[in-house]
Amino acid sequence: MGFMDDAKEVAETTGRKIKDAWEDTTDKIGDKVDEAKADANVKKAEAEKESVERRNDIKEHLRDEK
Repeated sequence: MGFMDDAKEVAETTGRKIKDAWEDTTDKIGDKVDEAKADANVKKAEAEKESVERRNDIKEHLRDEK
């Protein structure tokens, strides 16, 4: 192989590595976004559960007062 062939091979390898690193980074970011969404959904569900429990407690208390 000549100098140009070696340079071309190095450039292709470098390009491939950069592309792989970019894909890995975008996958990691996507994973973090998914994780944050899941955490938000859990917190929302927990808040809704607490709200329903409080509402039910108030209803039960009102029924007992009658």
